[in-house]
Amino acid sequence: LLSNFVELETYENKIINGFFAGKKVVLTGTLSEFSRNAATEIIEALGGEVSTSVSPKTDIVLVGENAGSKLDKAKKLGIKLMNEAEFKEITQK
Repeated sequence: LLSNFVELETYENKIINGFFAGKKVVLTGTLSEFSRNAATEIIEALGGEVSTSVSPKTDIVLVGENAGSKLDKAKKLGIKLMNEAEFKEITQK
């Protein structure tokens, strides 16, 4: 029982202290190393929330190949852009 509690506590701390904790993230374009589902699961495991549209409440836009209007809107709003290499580096720590 104690070992399960420690695992749960470690998992909860990872979410609370994760890079994406409390941040809204939008994915745009095609990711080459991650499926959208995998990227979403990683972001959520690190405390983030994935949204389908860019708004002033968006904190980060994860940009893949052939990104379109979501990228344009994020640039206009001054939202932090993250490429797949940065995402991979952050999530593999």
